[in-house]
Amino acid sequence: MTVTIYHNPACGTSRNTLEMIRRSGEDPQVIEYLKDPLSREVLAELLDMMGLKPRDILREKGTPYAELGLGDQTLADDALLDAMMAHPILINRPIVVTDRGAALCRPSERVLPLLDNPVATFTKEDGETVGGYRA
Repeated sequence: MTVTIYHNPACGTSRNTLEMIRRSGEDPQVIEYLKDPLSREVLAELLDMMGLKPRDILREKGTPYAELGLGDQTLADDALLDAMMAHPILINRPIVVTDRGAALCRPSERVLPLLDNPVATFTKEDGETVGGYRA
């Protein structure tokens, strides 16, 4: 199975998701999208794969969301994509792509259905235990 994670190592959810992938026996391609920004085409393809619109993956916390006026619901998808291209921190994470599909993995256990051999139980960094998923 091919697994790609668009990852931010400063994000606990992203770190938990990456660890779940690794514990499932996969060696994922890790793309630190803040260091290696996505092209507009790749981001549009990911959105299409996930069946989402740009606003669905727009991150507010810890970003220039408010100062850029991105809460304006009349902004077109192209304007939101422009903002994400200029400020990759606006892209919510982690996004995981496998042979089974793609998903914004918030919460991190959303990665489990994308894996061939998901972990049965996992304890997140904050101590929360998740489990019970069977492929």
